[in-house]
Amino acid sequence: MPVTGVLAPYVDALTAYDVVGDPGVHIGMPSTSLTLVVPVGEPLDVGWAGPGGTAGRGRFEANLAGLHTAPAAIHHGRRQRGVHVGLTVAGARALLGVPAAALTGTLAEAGDVDPALRELSARLHDAPPDAWRRLVERALVTALARRDAPGPRAEVGRALAALTGGARVAAVADEVGYSRRHLGDLVRAETGVGPKDFQRLARFERSHTLVRAGVPLAEVAVRCGFADQSHLTREWVALAGCSPTQWRRHELPSVQDDGGDAAAGWVS
Repeated sequence: MPVTGVLAPYVDALTAYDVVGDPGVHIGMPSTSLTLVVPVGEPLDVGWAGPGGTAGRGRFEANLAGLHTAPAAIHHGRRQRGVHVGLTVAGARALLGVPAAALTGTLAEAGDVDPALRELSARLHDAPPDAWRRLVERALVTALARRDAPGPRAEVGRALAALTGGARVAAVADEVGYSRRHLGDLVRAETGVGPKDFQRLARFERSHTLVRAGVPLAEVAVRCGFADQSHLTREWVALAGCSPTQWRRHELPSVQDDGGDAAAGWVS
């Protein structure tokens, strides 16, 4: 769910969830957002998917994941409860005091990045579910008030917005008045990934939204700027570790979210 007010530039989604289903592994999807997950009950058991993924696997009271171009694997029991937050690149500086690049490709305990977040899971555990979202919003507003970190350079912010919208890298460089190489250096310093990879994540993120909504895959490919449906599938296999059809089959059981509406099994 989107947020409003002072958090709007820094948080692009904040959702309380209560999911009941079979034990298994959910896919943590790559996107242009950093992810904060505050579980209620058992710690979050998460690592990188695929060969070697166990090396980065851990159990987190509150997990913070930076931008990544490979899927995460969330291991879960029958019930999952907590709050999922998507942080924008600007939100990393404003709320955590570090550039998003400092967290790229990492899975961290949120309290190690910001000690003020260390008790957030315990506060949610002691509160009723209808208060979880409000408690997390309050913690983030408090974090925003504490920070005096400068935001990304204005031209970098414009470049990221244009790349998210699907503009070509060369056109973005021309628009902000930099060479492609200099733009690449600035984007990489802020996000931890280059302009091409950031653009790729944005395109995949748009396709993820449409695939979740049940849009036919051929239409998803056209609307998101893939060359064709085969190109869409190849990118999904590379970034999510499975095809869109496999993801739909595995990840979309009907569950109840905190508002009583049908929701997907995992909120990322």
